[in-house]
Amino acid sequence: MSAGPGSPVVPGSAPPNGGFVRRVGLFQATAINMSQMCGIGPFVTIPLMVAAFGGPQAVIGFAAGAVLALCDGLVWAELGAAMPGSGGSYVYLRQAFQYRTGRLMPFLFVWTAMLFIPLIMSTGVVGFVQYLGYLAPGLGQTSGDLVGLGVIALVVLLLWRGIEHIARITAVMWTVMIASVLLVIAAAAGDFSPHLAFTYPAHAFDLTSDHFWLGFAAGLTIGIYDYLGYNTTAYMGAEIKDPGRVLPRSIIFSILGIMAIYLLLQIGTLGVIDWHRMTNPGDIASTSVASAVLEKTWGKGAADTVTVLILITAFASVFTGLLGGSRVPYDAARDRVFFRPYEKLHPKHRFPTLGLATMGVITAIGFLIGRHTDLATLIQLLTTVMVIVQALAQIVALSVLRRRQPALKRPYRMWLYPLPSIVAFAGWCVIYGYADRNSPGRHPVEWSLAWLGLGCVAFVVWARLEKVWPFGAKEISEEYVTPEEPAVV
Repeated sequence: MSAGPGSPVVPGSAPPNGGFVRRVGLFQATAINMSQMCGIGPFVTIPLMVAAFGGPQAVIGFAAGAVLALCDGLVWAELGAAMPGSGGSYVYLRQAFQYRTGRLMPFLFVWTAMLFIPLIMSTGVVGFVQYLGYLAPGLGQTSGDLVGLGVIALVVLLLWRGIEHIARITAVMWTVMIASVLLVIAAAAGDFSPHLAFTYPAHAFDLTSDHFWLGFAAGLTIGIYDYLGYNTTAYMGAEIKDPGRVLPRSIIFSILGIMAIYLLLQIGTLGVIDWHRMTNPGDIASTSVASAVLEKTWGKGAADTVTVLILITAFASVFTGLLGGSRVPYDAARDRVFFRPYEKLHPKHRFPTLGLATMGVITAIGFLIGRHTDLATLIQLLTTVMVIVQALAQIVALSVLRRRQPALKRPYRMWLYPLPSIVAFAGWCVIYGYADRNSPGRHPVEWSLAWLGLGCVAFVVWARLEKVWPFGAKEISEEYVTPEEPAVV
């Protein structure tokens, strides 16, 4: 068992009761978020964004994604600073909804997170193999599958160690990520054509057209997918130094930094490569657009070199994603809201072994599925799975906790509350509402509701066995509220 959430731990000391150690500072925390956010995402989704909007006005999608990420990030910032335990959303939903529905909401979150977090990582591995195809044009389907599975195995192996070693590895990967995107931006700036970047097709900004709003919804989905990861350190709250200060800053700094990078990358790419090439499945610009930019501007040698850096960047995003995600089932199992074997930590390195192994396996399965479908559909599916239980419920949780636990210490409070919450809620609703229309025949909304329904059934069975609500009394635990300042129930 670990120290209780919020318990003070001297950096570098042995934690009470064998729990996590607070060793991750602001730079490392921001690097972890940015590595997970950037990854392979923008390098593979720029063509998808252009296809969704039907022209270079696709930059709207990245801008809209930034607004949604920043507003939602402020939700994470307040909750993470106030409740810096391992598990992120699990902790916040457990605290907010325990008064009416017992452990239902945290159970459903873990149920969905065990699916959508690895699916996000699987898209990174799909992108890795996609860019590897630029360096090895003869890479076949089977060879690509084997390479991707090998990458996942290597990530799990590297994570099978102490957090202090991982923090150093992440800092190196962050440096490589920054170098790769800056090189692409620099190459694009040297051969930038305003005519290519800012010549739009007819009716590109027709706000009365259903086509525009379909493209906007698809672009917003792709945009927020590219920004996902700004919350990675919130999942590692029990391992962050001075979380009341570091967690909010790491979230906000990483979003602002990645926003600047993405906009420069998107506009620069559109100013070098004709957007029609990005929508042509037979063109290298549709699968490895950054490599196409480098090849056109600096030559094949430079393109090969930067492609290697992009591969390292993709690897880093999967690495940091599984690092944070593997902590989710640990906290739930420790509190008897998930299967009990998930509460075990490695006896020496103090990381959740079963959580990491399970998510590694699901990532591998998601990668194989993604290799035999299209990436845009996979993004739609994983996004709809997370919207209801995590994104929307967590926004509600922020307001619930302000009412239920007014004495909760909040080192950071959301700016302009509740406006960012309202904007974030509306943005997630747009993504969910348009999901089926942007993935005809795939039915992502129906699949997400089916998975949620199955989770409710699993909860009933689990609650019956554990004799908790609705088959037992509710257990109210306001562990982050100091005894001198009780919450309002």
